[in-house]
Amino acid sequence: MIDNTEQAPRENPEKDRSGWVTGDEPMTGPQRSYLHTLAQEAGRGVPDDMTKAQASAMIEELQRQTGRGAD
Repeated sequence: MIDNTEQAPRENPEKDRSGWVTGDEPMTGPQRSYLHTLAQEAGRGVPDDMTKAQASAMIEELQRQTGRGAD
């Protein structure tokens, strides 16, 4: 028997941060913690007043810079 079903893509499609319903809320505790870990490794600072969307963007940037995270 041949299975012709297609598998769903492994990655979630990237959503535009500007459309996030909660994107303007303050970053979460886990975001803050992970950002500080990445920033320390990269020799960068983290503003305390970042939004969830800004924190997400900075996490992605620092992951690329440090080689952490998924490609």
